[in-house]
Amino acid sequence: MYDILDRINSPADLKELSTEQLEQLCRQIRDYIVECCARHPGHIGSSLGAVEIAVALHKVFDAPQDKIVWDVGHQAYAHKIITGRREAFVHNREKGGLSGFTKRAESPYDPFGAGHASTSISAALGMAVADRMNGIDANHIAVIGDGAMSGGLAFEGLNNAGSRQCNLLVVLNDNRISIDVPTDAMHRHLLRITSGASYNRLKKGIWHRLGKSRFRDFVQALTRSTKKFLLHDSDTVSMFDSLGFRYFGPIDGNDLRQVISVLNRLKQIDGPKILHLVTVKGKGYKPAEENPEIWHAPGMFDPETGEQEKGKPGADRYQKVFGETITELAADNSRIVGITPAMLRGSSLDIMKERFPDRVFDVGIAEGHAVTFSAGLAAAGMLPVCNIYSTFMQRAYDNVIHDVALQNLKVIFCLDRAGLVGEDGATHQGVFDLAAFRSIPNLAIASPRNESELRNLLYSATTENYPAVMIRYPRGCGAGVPWRGQPFADIPFGRAEKLSDGHRIAILSLGPVCSECTKAVAAARQELGAEILHYDMRFLKPIDTEALAAACTAADTILTVEDGTTIGGLHSAVCEYVADRGLDKRVIPVGVPDRFIEQASVKEQYTECKMAFENILEKVSEIFGK
Repeated sequence: MYDILDRINSPADLKELSTEQLEQLCRQIRDYIVECCARHPGHIGSSLGAVEIAVALHKVFDAPQDKIVWDVGHQAYAHKIITGRREAFVHNREKGGLSGFTKRAESPYDPFGAGHASTSISAALGMAVADRMNGIDANHIAVIGDGAMSGGLAFEGLNNAGSRQCNLLVVLNDNRISIDVPTDAMHRHLLRITSGASYNRLKKGIWHRLGKSRFRDFVQALTRSTKKFLLHDSDTVSMFDSLGFRYFGPIDGNDLRQVISVLNRLKQIDGPKILHLVTVKGKGYKPAEENPEIWHAPGMFDPETGEQEKGKPGADRYQKVFGETITELAADNSRIVGITPAMLRGSSLDIMKERFPDRVFDVGIAEGHAVTFSAGLAAAGMLPVCNIYSTFMQRAYDNVIHDVALQNLKVIFCLDRAGLVGEDGATHQGVFDLAAFRSIPNLAIASPRNESELRNLLYSATTENYPAVMIRYPRGCGAGVPWRGQPFADIPFGRAEKLSDGHRIAILSLGPVCSECTKAVAAARQELGAEILHYDMRFLKPIDTEALAAACTAADTILTVEDGTTIGGLHSAVCEYVADRGLDKRVIPVGVPDRFIEQASVKEQYTECKMAFENILEKVSEIFGK
């Protein structure tokens, strides 16, 4: 079935293959990706579209001596399979298996890790500068795609690279079908000329002889205007030209022969250059081609039919709770607007977008802009609800401080995918937000324990009683409590809720991990005869000092339980309270330790971090035993 693919153990094995064999290899890689991802879910659509790019790059260049930086890493499955990880790919995104993204520690063919978008150009430029300083002769290629060019960091990298004049090739994998691929003869002829060795040697010689002169400027301007006219794409050429890049394309990025031919030519051209490839997201797998949004990361599916497996009926996803609730609130409050950086469907803001299309803004992969845009909306009297995945909110830290908190503007931040996220692994864990944002004035932080709490926190945040607030919640299903159609209830700002009474031990929990604590408290009562005081803190900031005082009065030992880092989060806040008052209390942290948590199921990650109810019960038993 995989007669060619089974012989590929490193990029060197591609070198002797004919173009026909390479085209067969591309088809086999696609079939293998579909086969593996059907039972081990991953980001399938992006990687299917980039197969020819990966094969062509490894055919033409000599990695790992030549540095190929993928942006973002989830379009690099073919690259992983080619570079000695074919058999390991079966366990992609599993505990102990391959990361779903490029990762330096995983392979010498991954010179830079990438789980977040728009980093490739800056990273590849840094490598190019370093190699030049160290006298190393190597090519440096940044493969940027899947919308990552819309990120501001990509343009910062382009701007700097154009002035550095390093030997850098940016491959733009444009899979959004926003530009038609030119097929006319003049375009093909012009591309052959401008990427040809003879033309570029001649141009280099003439440019050297002309030096910096008004005549050279005139010739350069004439060349640019001619190229713009013949390419029918003046805006694209002008943009990259103004940044100091030579622009080539666009061409069909799924045409392997053409991509190899152009790469071979561009390999001989010095300086910063960009090759624009138009690809089909989901290429070669009909269901993915027909619905690329859903097939970005489809979960488990039947590889023959493309039918996606439906989960067992049960609790609603937090994302659905958010989407339906914010739409309901927006119907009664015309000031509410929704903002998200390219996560419209994932966040469920598409629900509000369908009903109020003019009040929802998808700003592309631009988290910092999303925050400052929200601040501008707030400054002009609107009530912005800015939904950003927790892991991506890290990229907008200064915007939150400078543009929202410092100016005391009311923005409701909804941090989706907070806490441990499972198979996406270390690059996507939403575990740093509590610690990162707790120190910022004029910003409250809340974390609901279930669906009803999320609904009511969203409602309460829209009232005059709340300032700017971050409401963080996880990906996936809630606890199964009723929420839809329930009347809204106000949650007092900064107030915890006592869930059980007790003494000797107090558990202070924050967020959905509360359910693990509730089970542990019930088991301790049944197995140990122990009554444990348990508070759902609900707010990290402002923290409920009355609840802390009650816990310190009733108990000698306090367990803080949070689905974030124990450094800087709830545990740190409680320790500060105890230390400030000179209290003799033992405060034990339960949460994410001081290390990056790799890919695994959420359940496995909870156990690894000793956050599962069995771990909490064991800790309680140990304390009572002592």
